[in-house]
Amino acid sequence: MWVRVNGAEHEVTAATLAEALEQLDYDDALVATALNGCFVPARRRGTTPIAEGDSIEVLAPKQGG
Repeated sequence: MWVRVNGAEHEVTAATLAEALEQLDYDDALVATALNGCFVPARRRGTTPIAEGDSIEVLAPKQGG
């Protein structure tokens, strides 16, 4: 299925947000995630289903100022 990740189209075979992050090489990264504009905590990614056309945002924390 096709999903939008940080504004770019990606094809994934994942059923959950956690599986999608793994397929997109974010599985070991410390990131914040949102699905269709709603924040998804790390503990809920494995039970959060994704569907064709969903929008996923992946944000990495920045340090410094």
